[in-house]
Amino acid sequence: MYTDLAEWWHLLSHPDEYRDEAAFFTQLFGERGIGFGSTVLELGCGGGNNASHMKATFRMTLTDLSENMLAVSRRLNPECRHVQGDMRELRLDECFDGVFVHDAVAYMTTAPDLRAALETAYLHTRAGGIALFVPDDVAETFTPSTDHGGHDEVGSLRGLRYLEWEWDPDPNDTEVIGQFAYLLRHEDGTSEVRQDRHRWGLFPRQTWIGLIEEIGFRVEVVADPDEERDVFIGHR
Repeated sequence: MYTDLAEWWHLLSHPDEYRDEAAFFTQLFGERGIGFGSTVLELGCGGGNNASHMKATFRMTLTDLSENMLAVSRRLNPECRHVQGDMRELRLDECFDGVFVHDAVAYMTTAPDLRAALETAYLHTRAGGIALFVPDDVAETFTPSTDHGGHDEVGSLRGLRYLEWEWDPDPNDTEVIGQFAYLLRHEDGTSEVRQDRHRWGLFPRQTWIGLIEEIGFRVEVVADPDEERDVFIGHR
């Protein structure tokens, strides 16, 4: 999905679906002094869905490992700065009022990789700033699940429908699997089926807290009531 299918991203995951959670993240920043006009770095922006709402409040720099996904985000968020880079290694030699790491952090499947991503966030957060880390799950809350959805492109015959199956083949390691089946309808009305397999990291809550503290942040944990997940806030 992040390479040859990137052009289908907004038919899988539409920006409108992110309006409420982006408002929640904006509120979390604002309640901690990161308000209108502040600079925010997003690590792992994907197609720019959260940024499409948060950019009304913040001056955002968006980064992602996939140049294909950055191209999608640039069309949605032309006013934002975009930089290609791996969240484990990115070094911009500048600091921001806030750093935002959404569900792309799930691609950190080992504790060293997760620590490296957290350290990148720390190094780019100014003194007095904060970083938000928003994993979909921690080990204590994960349950296998299935989901489905998709969208049609306005003014076109293009459309996408997906089936997602998330499961844990080995509860003793730090990985879970996300298996996707996509049904793609092209502009000429023809269709095809594609499959996609993702490996996501899953860590206990205390691992998150311990690593965030280890790199130098003071940790605050708040609940996202709509998504029933933890948001880890690092105060520098």
